[in-house]
Amino acid sequence: MANDIDRSIGQLGAPDPDRARADVEPFLVTVVLADEQPVVRRGLRALLSGQPEIAVVADAASARDAIQLATLHRPCVLVIDVELPGFQMDGSIREVLRASPSTAVLVFTADAADDKLGTAIRAGVRGYVPKRSSDDGIVRAIRGLAAGEAVFGPGVIDRLVNQIGNGPAQSGELFPGLSPRERGVLELMASGMRNADIAARLHLSPKTVANRISLIFSKLQVAHRGEAIELVHRTRRGRAAESPGS
Repeated sequence: MANDIDRSIGQLGAPDPDRARADVEPFLVTVVLADEQPVVRRGLRALLSGQPEIAVVADAASARDAIQLATLHRPCVLVIDVELPGFQMDGSIREVLRASPSTAVLVFTADAADDKLGTAIRAGVRGYVPKRSSDDGIVRAIRGLAAGEAVFGPGVIDRLVNQIGNGPAQSGELFPGLSPRERGVLELMASGMRNADIAARLHLSPKTVANRISLIFSKLQVAHRGEAIELVHRTRRGRAAESPGS
């Protein structure tokens, strides 16, 4: 393993993979940092050390070591740069999530290319923030991911909306990544119907509706109902603006 990996909690080869969480107070948000640049890792560690509820348990300078440390420590959040040596957006993220499904992956990068954004979301990334983000924005993103939210930095949501809205679709349908049944639930949700009303309209159980809504949130990378509805309205407005004669 590279010499520039810093383990501040636990020992290499510790038998308990949850050692990092056991060694700190139970309400702390454990974090692994992964960036090729030592100055970036030091800066993030210094920033997060000022947050009493956040504990940086390790940091790494390569994708291989990031995966190994995420597997060892199972942090609440893995903060990772897509420019890490050996990093493959789809493969590396999926490997982390297979080893530690409860870890939320936050992409923290200077490279905000649209193709990488889409690949990251499909791989299971729950957050995507640029390195130009403010200190408060970075801390809020980490807290949000640890709380189960999806967090995207300034401008990222707009680009995501454009990708979804402009993606290939049959018969001009919105959100082709959703199944027809999921799109039906989303349409009713966007019309203002609550879960019980949707269940009655579609002759489904409330639990089935709730499960479909959870899948919709995951596929659209939104954190809650309001964000999903706003995404629908914004995508429709974008389509209307592009229509002939509009």
